[in-house]
This record gives sequence, structure tokens and C-alpha cells, in this order.
Amino acid sequence: MEYIIRHTASYQETIDLGHKVGRVLVEGDVVALVGELGSGKTCFAKGLALGIGVPPDIVINSPSFSLINEYEGMHTFFHIDTYRLTGLSDFLSVGLDEYFYKNGIVAMEWADRWPEILPAWSLKTRFFIEDESSRKIVLSGFHTRALKILKGIK
Repeated sequence: MEYIIRHTASYQETIDLGHKVGRVLVEGDVVALVGELGSGKTCFAKGLALGIGVPPDIVINSPSFSLINEYEGMHTFFHIDTYRLTGLSDFLSVGLDEYFYKNGIVAMEWADRWPEILPAWSLKTRFFIEDESSRKIVLSGFHTRALKILKGIK
């Protein structure tokens, strides 16, 4: 497994890092977002959306209640939030696993709750709150595709 550690000191820096990652993503990529509430997952997803060409005037919100939001850019961007799901059967019954194999890019919040479902090629992105505005973000992976993404953002 390889990893990159980045520190961001503001909301905008977290968006900027997501934007940088989004620019190297291709159809079929999955970004697994992990971290406690308020750690920057949705903020980073906003940057991912910008990086894959979702227009900047489109509001990117966490799909906590709808479970998934879909946005059009150079690729379709599927933003999934599984916070409200209680078990694997919930995840599977709504068909969220199918999005990993659709023509698009997936960012999934609370991905650590579903390790048995995540594709091996996922880029794991873990968020740590350092203080009110600072975050430590660890991007990691072991699959060839995840390693290529890491190389592209160094």
C-alpha cells in the first residue's frame, strides 16, 4: 500500500486538493471517503466535482437523505452518502453497489462501513480534524489504478 499525506488549513484548501485529485480521475474510479462528521468529506467531494468538470455554479451537497446525487461534467459524478444506512442489506437493497460499475466516477462518504463492498481499485481518502479549520488527509491505495491516481497528484 502506498499513501500521500496532505494538510489543509482551510475549507478552500480542502476543495483545492479535491480538485487536484478530480483532474486525474477517469470513468470507473471510486474515491472512498472516511472521517468523522465535519472532517471535510463533502468539501473534498466538491473539489472532486470541479476537477472532473462539473460546472462551478452547481451546488454540491451531501446526499445524506437522498443517498446519492448525480452531476454531469466530463464524466458523470456519483456522490454517495451512506451515513443513514444501518447494514449491508440496506446498502445492497438500494443498489448502491451498482454505481461502482456504471459509467462515471464515484465518491462515497462513510466508505469504511462497507469494506466488503468497496472495489479493490478504490482510492481511500481518510480525513482527520487537526483543529477548527485544519485537516490531515491521507490518500492511499494498493491496486494499480489507485497507485496511478496517487502518482498523478504528487
